[in-house]
This record gives sequence, structure tokens and C-alpha cells, in this order.
Amino acid sequence: MSVVTAYARVLLVGPDLAAGSYAELFQRQLLALRDESALADIVDTTAGFDGLWQRVTACIAGGELPLLLLDLDPQSSSRYLDWLRSELQRLAAVTGVADQLFVAAARQSEQVDLSAALALIKQPELHLGCTAVPELPSAHAWSCIPAHRYRVLLCNGPRCTRRGALPLWKSLREQLKAAGKLECDGGVHITRTQCQFPCDQGPTLSVYPPGAWYQVRNQADLERIVEQQLLGGQPVPELLMRPLD
Repeated sequence: MSVVTAYARVLLVGPDLAAGSYAELFQRQLLALRDESALADIVDTTAGFDGLWQRVTACIAGGELPLLLLDLDPQSSSRYLDWLRSELQRLAAVTGVADQLFVAAARQSEQVDLSAALALIKQPELHLGCTAVPELPSAHAWSCIPAHRYRVLLCNGPRCTRRGALPLWKSLREQLKAAGKLECDGGVHITRTQCQFPCDQGPTLSVYPPGAWYQVRNQADLERIVEQQLLGGQPVPELLMRPLD
């Protein structure tokens, strides 16, 4: 891969970058580090990637090359990046400019250090080209139902988040991983959701099977549910949500 010392355009790509509380903080940080023109380089992928493909196609047509996509997706993985690069390679196939498209993965946690992310722009040794992309497997793991005994849905809607759902989510992952039961055969597949209701009894954690809805008020409640329901296979009746009069 040839080393690129300057890019004609750098696009900041990822979910929750255009609207919402995270986007507000992100854009505030961006303006503190760059001028207002940088806001035009944001491409929000919350609703899908059509907007990104359009932007890349426009950059190719307008000769804004070399082009770097700074990936800010917290769920980035090797396979995701290979897919992104392969799609960029496909877009550039007609014009033969795939060697002018690059990707850098910046966001490796829930909160991005934007100054460190922007510093990646001047670190070409960490950029991935869009030629000779590893071939994607014909059968994708994400197309299959994950192996699991229980499926747990933990609400991360606004009201549950205000009541501490985010640290509970982190703790849930850590406890299941330590027990060797995180997203495996006979284990627990966990998913964060938007509002599940009932908000006034949250944070809300639902377990399938048996279709039990739990109120998880604190760390102690979560530990009981993990030990008794998810590892022991027995319900925790006193933490089950009840119909409100």
C-alpha cells in the first residue's frame, strides 16, 4: 500500500453523529478541534449506509482523492472493516480508483477520544487500503441465530439509563464473561434495547425463556439474577415486575 501524506477529504463516519445527545457532544468537541467546515464531513450511519455510499461516489466523481474514512463505530470489528473496505472497493471498480480510498478505525470504546481519532489522520501506517481486501466468507456468522440458552434484553432507553442501566450493562457482560457463559452454547446472548416499558419500574431486564421481566435497581439485584436465573436456571420471584394498579 502506498503511503498517503495528505488527503483531499476525510469523512467522519459512524452512528449517532448527526442527532441526539452523543452527537451534540461529539460536534462540540469537533468544533473545538477544527473549524465549522468539519461538520460537513460527518456521515451518520444510524439509519444505514446509503448516505455514505452517496458521499463516497460524489467524492470520486468530484476528484476529491485520496479519500479517508475515519470509522467511529463503537461496534467496529475486523470483519466489519473488511466489509466496509470491500464495499468501497466495489464503488471504485468502475473508475479504478480503489487505491485512492482508505479506512482508519478510531473508536474502540463507548466514548471516542476525538483528539486521538483526528490524530489518526496523520498516521498512515494505521490506515487500511481498499485493494486486496480479504475475501469475505460466503456464510456470515451474523446471518445465523447465535448459540444460547437464554436471551437477555436490557433496556437502555432514556429513563432506564437515568436509573443506572449503562453500568449495569457493563457489569452484566463482565459477570457472564467471567462465568464462561457470554454468548455461547448453553450461555446467554445479551442485547441492549431502546425503551421496553414499563419505565416506572426500570431499569428493565427481560429474560427469554421463560419470558420473565425483572426490575434491576442496583448491582445486587443484577448479581442475583445472574447467579440464580441465568446460571442456576431458577427465577427470582421478588425481583419480577408486577402489574401496577
